[in-house]
Amino acid sequence: MTEPGRPAAEPERVPLNLTEQSGARRRGCVAFGVAVVFGAAIGGLVGLLAGQTAALVSAAVVIVVLTLLSWVSGRRRLWLEGDLIVAKALGRKSVDLRHADRIELLVTDIRGTRTIGMLVARAGKTINLSLAVYAGTGGRELGILVLRRLADILAGSDNTSGLVFSQLLVAQLRAEAKGEAAADRPLYRLASLAPTGRLAQRLKPEAVTRFVASLD
Repeated sequence: MTEPGRPAAEPERVPLNLTEQSGARRRGCVAFGVAVVFGAAIGGLVGLLAGQTAALVSAAVVIVVLTLLSWVSGRRRLWLEGDLIVAKALGRKSVDLRHADRIELLVTDIRGTRTIGMLVARAGKTINLSLAVYAGTGGRELGILVLRRLADILAGSDNTSGLVFSQLLVAQLRAEAKGEAAADRPLYRLASLAPTGRLAQRLKPEAVTRFVASLD
């Protein structure tokens, strides 16, 4: 019980980022190198049509834009604060997971690396929370305690889809507790259901519901 005159303790911040912050500099260097190569390629094509000046300008614009996007992405932080999923990059926004208007699964596929995330939205704000990223038969997933906390919140969600997602995360936790390989876990299997050749796609709610219902 909070003593009179003493402010209530703030909810604990639980990090939700899949990637380690220690590798941010290395990823930034790789992203800058990719931006330079891509910018040079675009500049070369423009140069063939419009001359050297236009080529240099085009290359510079592409490099600056891609580098800026990479920098913003690298600064993005996600955490759980009570029932709120909070995202911060250049600004800060939050979505109350328990009262979310929309909960969906989003799968992105970039060069064979698939990321499965939970898209949550409320009052015009949308946050994509990555649950796992897979390449080949392995990958990285959010930790056990984080998934357990998310499952608990979703189980009490106002959104009818909340219970389905809660059951999905519980099944993921059970698979990990049994020592099943990544390729046999629910999140990996769901990510594999998405057709190839698309950068990002949302899984149909009815397909997710059928999949969860089929789990042991």
